[in-house]
Amino acid sequence: MITVDKKEFTLLNKIQYPEDLRKLSVDELPQLCKELREDIVQEVAVNPGHLASSLGVVELTVALHYVYNTPDDRLVWDVGHQAYGHKILTGRREKFCTNRKLGGIKPFPSPSESEYDTFACGHASNSISAALGMAVAAKLEGNDKRHVVAVIGDGALSGGLAFEGLNNVSSSPNDLLIILNDNNMSIDRSVGGMKQYLLGLNTNETYNAIKLKTTSWLYKKGLMTDDRKKGIQRLSNAVKSAIAHQQNIFDGMDIRYFGPFDGHDVKELVRILRRIKEMKGPRLLHLHTQKGHGYAPAEKDVTIWHAPGKFDPETGERIIDKDPTKPQKYQDVFGHTLLELAKQNPKIVGVTPAMPSGCSMNIMMKEMPERTFDVGIAEGHAVTFSGGMAKDGLLPFCNIYSAFAQRAFDNIIHDVALLNLNMVFCFDRAGLVGEDGPTHHGAFDLAALRPVPNLTISSPMDEHELRRLMYTAQLPNKGPFVIRYPRGGGVLQDWRCPLEEVKVGTGRKMHEGTDVAVLSIGPIGNNVTKAIEKIGNKVSVAHYDMRFLKPIDEQILEEVGRKFKHVITIENGVKKGGLGSAVLEWMNDHGYQPKVTLLGMPDAFVEHGTVAELHKIVGLDAEGIIKAITEV
Repeated sequence: MITVDKKEFTLLNKIQYPEDLRKLSVDELPQLCKELREDIVQEVAVNPGHLASSLGVVELTVALHYVYNTPDDRLVWDVGHQAYGHKILTGRREKFCTNRKLGGIKPFPSPSESEYDTFACGHASNSISAALGMAVAAKLEGNDKRHVVAVIGDGALSGGLAFEGLNNVSSSPNDLLIILNDNNMSIDRSVGGMKQYLLGLNTNETYNAIKLKTTSWLYKKGLMTDDRKKGIQRLSNAVKSAIAHQQNIFDGMDIRYFGPFDGHDVKELVRILRRIKEMKGPRLLHLHTQKGHGYAPAEKDVTIWHAPGKFDPETGERIIDKDPTKPQKYQDVFGHTLLELAKQNPKIVGVTPAMPSGCSMNIMMKEMPERTFDVGIAEGHAVTFSGGMAKDGLLPFCNIYSAFAQRAFDNIIHDVALLNLNMVFCFDRAGLVGEDGPTHHGAFDLAALRPVPNLTISSPMDEHELRRLMYTAQLPNKGPFVIRYPRGGGVLQDWRCPLEEVKVGTGRKMHEGTDVAVLSIGPIGNNVTKAIEKIGNKVSVAHYDMRFLKPIDEQILEEVGRKFKHVITIENGVKKGGLGSAVLEWMNDHGYQPKVTLLGMPDAFVEHGTVAELHKIVGLDAEGIIKAITEV
């Protein structure tokens, strides 16, 4: 059990940067790993973040910074959930208590924060491509001393971009080292053929040792020239395949494969990395790790301990708000409603890219596993796969986090909207998501999708509206139907309501007024309600919940254009191209000229902080809305 006090971190307390780490002996590294793991647990217990992933790569993190001359040598992390140890060892330990807080350390590695953070990595599967670019740049610039390492998990390896990167690695001159951190997990369990392949991919330990020693010896003797390398590799691969009765996909792509090895033996990792460090050509080092390793509660339930919230580091007891009056999370309302609809409509199926628990599709998955599909980290495939099912008569509910849906933009247009298929896109985590920051804010979906023909785009103001929109979307011949909703808790204590149809393209008047018209879309409209209550009789404010961005309610717009000189639009997304733009376009096209003020996210990336803090910064909280109303 973790009980060590920070003052007892005899090795970690001496380390500010990797150059301090490299002064240790190899025999001291296991103790350093123990201290680093304990430090991460103690920090995340009081300042919540991503725990299990970082615990799983402590030994790898230490070994990489010990063997490689960072930051000149490039380490490219994939996703970034696993980077807490990296941050602590690269000059940010004293500030780590500010991790994910407003103005504090960023939630994921970012070059704007540290020279040790070589690339942005909030989304999965980009490390191989980015690292290959750096490796090629080093070659073209004549920097033969620079080493480039990409660290990618087995879950991220299911992403299409990872395969595109591997394909290019195999055909471009480079000396890239790819480290496959294989823990059989993304956030939930890894799925798909690659998972099964990696589970069965096993090379004899004796063969691994002989291969490492032989390859190192050939290089030292100058016998492994570029001309001979491919021939020797092909012979080696043929012998290995014959002995193991198994083909290796990486060897087949001319990417030399080493492994699998124990990813928690730091001394062995240092030995292996030193041996393959100076080898030429692309290599892949396969490591088996355990997510949550070294902390028993995280080892037992890795999904919950991916991001557990606050907890007691000694007992592992999570500190959970069990207030029964607290509203349900939007994703839970989605999950329960989806199961309810699926029981009524046998054509409904559920699709999610690696987030069944995060989006609450696991509720339907538990009762109807044959009708729910976790496709892994593959958002584009999730959309086109859903389109294929829709083409032949099923009704997919495809749930993707809004920020991740950006990676499926072409698929939405080409494989769904173009064919006008009947399916439902549920974009979870829409708008400002809080502590995960700009890589995860669902900022662009409204603006990006509004120009796409055939799409219906909606956003519910509360949980009842979410249920009604889901019911409406699954009715016959609705075409591709988008429903976006935010992360976290709703606003209603009783979220259940009758499932009733909402007429597509209609909004609703929430409050009568004569001075200013406020047009909102989605749950941010609840802040408008609060603002109007606080204003009282000072200004007469009419509030319209537009509910649909496309088709937009033209009757409401005609009424607003005719009655009001001052109009404010409010959306939890970028201002450019969203609701405000749609209102301005309509008013211009129909000859109305009210003064329209747009509230939303600015033309800049919004940093991390709590949702309330970020709403205040961009003027979407009640006070910001009051200010906008009183100033017009």
